[in-house]
Amino acid sequence: MNSVAVPAADDSQARLDHLQGLAARLLEACRAQGADQAEVSCTEERGLSVNVRMGEVETVESTRDRGIGVTVYFGKRKGSASTADLREPSLDATVAQACAIARHTEDDPAAGLADAELMARPGPEGWPDFDDWHPWMLEADHAVDLALACEAAGREADPRIANSDGASTSTSASLGVYANSHGFIGAERGTHHSIGCALIAGQGADMQRDGWYSYALAPEDLEAPASIGRRAAQRALARMEPRAMPTGTYPVLFSAEVARSLVGHLLGAVSGGALYRRASFLVDSLGQRLFPDWFAIHEDPFLRRGLRSGAWDSEGVATRASALVEGGVLQRYVLGSYSARRLGLQSTGNAGGVHNLAVAANAGGFEAMVAGMGDGLVVTELMGQGVNPVTGDYSRGAAGFRVEGGAITHPVDGITIAGNLRDMFQAIEAVGGDVDPRSHIRTGSVLVGRMTVAGSD
Repeated sequence: MNSVAVPAADDSQARLDHLQGLAARLLEACRAQGADQAEVSCTEERGLSVNVRMGEVETVESTRDRGIGVTVYFGKRKGSASTADLREPSLDATVAQACAIARHTEDDPAAGLADAELMARPGPEGWPDFDDWHPWMLEADHAVDLALACEAAGREADPRIANSDGASTSTSASLGVYANSHGFIGAERGTHHSIGCALIAGQGADMQRDGWYSYALAPEDLEAPASIGRRAAQRALARMEPRAMPTGTYPVLFSAEVARSLVGHLLGAVSGGALYRRASFLVDSLGQRLFPDWFAIHEDPFLRRGLRSGAWDSEGVATRASALVEGGVLQRYVLGSYSARRLGLQSTGNAGGVHNLAVAANAGGFEAMVAGMGDGLVVTELMGQGVNPVTGDYSRGAAGFRVEGGAITHPVDGITIAGNLRDMFQAIEAVGGDVDPRSHIRTGSVLVGRMTVAGSD
C-alpha cells in the first residue's frame, strides 16, 4: 500500500535519551541502597487501533503506556518492583521496594545478572541499524477509512458474503531501554502496523468464517486494504459446504500460517524453563536427531526489517546468528542466564525469546506440495490446546481441505488430528517455499507424512 508521510520532527531519539538518563539514575540509586547488582528497564509505547463492523465504527482506541522495572540483587537474593509514575518520589519508592523485597527473599544460587563477559558491545560504527523504525502518523479518521475499505472490498466480493466479524487497523511505536550494573545500556525502538478483516459466508447453520490480515514494521509494506478484504472473502467462501472425511491415517499438510505452531512447540520444549523443571518431552535431547537429515532451522537476529531483530536480548547478552537445528540434529537449547545456570550451561542470548527463525525449505510452493501428497488433508486452522508438553502427545481440532489424487476436492471441518510431536518431527517430508512473512518464525507449509485423522464418520 502507499506509504503515509511522517512529520519532519521525530522526537523518539530525545525520548530515548531521557529514558537512558532515567535508567542511569535508577542504577545509581540501587547502588546507594547497597545492591550488589541491579538492572533497569524503561519502556514507552504509543498506539492507535480502530475496529469497524458492517460499515459502522465500533471502537477507536488511542493508547499511551510507559513502565519502569527495577530488579536488584543482594548476593543471591533478588527483588523486583515496577511503576508507571515517573515522578521522583515514586521512582525512589520503587527502588526502595525492590531492595526491601530482596532483603527478605531466600538465596537462589542461579540468581544474578547475566555474566559480564556476555554483554553486547557496539562495533566501531555503533549498533547495527535493523531498519525497524517506521512511525505511521495515522489519524483516527484515516484509520477508520482503511478498515472500512478493507471490509467493504470483502463484503462486495461475492453475494454469499452475508455478514462480517469486522475489520481493524492498528499502529504502534515503542521505545525501550535496558541497563544494568555491568555498565551495559541499550536503547531500541520499533514500529508495528496491521490491517485485517474477518468475514462470514453463507447463512444459518451453513455459515463459515475466515479472514486475512497484513502485518509489517513499515506501513508501505502492508498489503492494500481492498486486497486483504478480497482475500478474506475468498478464504471464507472456500470453506463453504464442508463434507465429511473418513477416520484414518493420512499425510497432513500444515499451511504456512499454521505450520509455525509446530516450531512453537519445539521452542517450548527446548526452552530453559521447561528443561530445568524437567517438564519437556525433549529433556536431554541436545545433539539428538529430532528431524530428517535435511531439516534445518536458523536464527538470524541481525535481519534488516526483521520482525524480531536485535543486537542484545532482554538481559543485555549479545545475540548471534546460529543454527537451532542442523542436519536434523538439535544443536542447542534456548536459554537465558537463569535457566542456563540451572542447567549448568551458558546463556544462548535468548532471554525474552528467539529472534528471527527461518525453517529451510526443500520443496516448491503450496500447489506443488498438494499435487505431490496424493490423498490427505490440508490443515488451515487449528483449535484447542491439546498438546502435552511433558509427553509430546498432540491432539487438536482442525479444519481445512480434503486432498484426493493430488488435488483439493472439498473443505472439511469438525475433525481432530493426533500424533506425538517426536514422531511428527521425524515424519516431516517437506517444507515449502511459500513462507508466511507475518511472523518472526518464517516457514512455508510443512508436510507431515503420517498422522491420525479422526473424521466425522
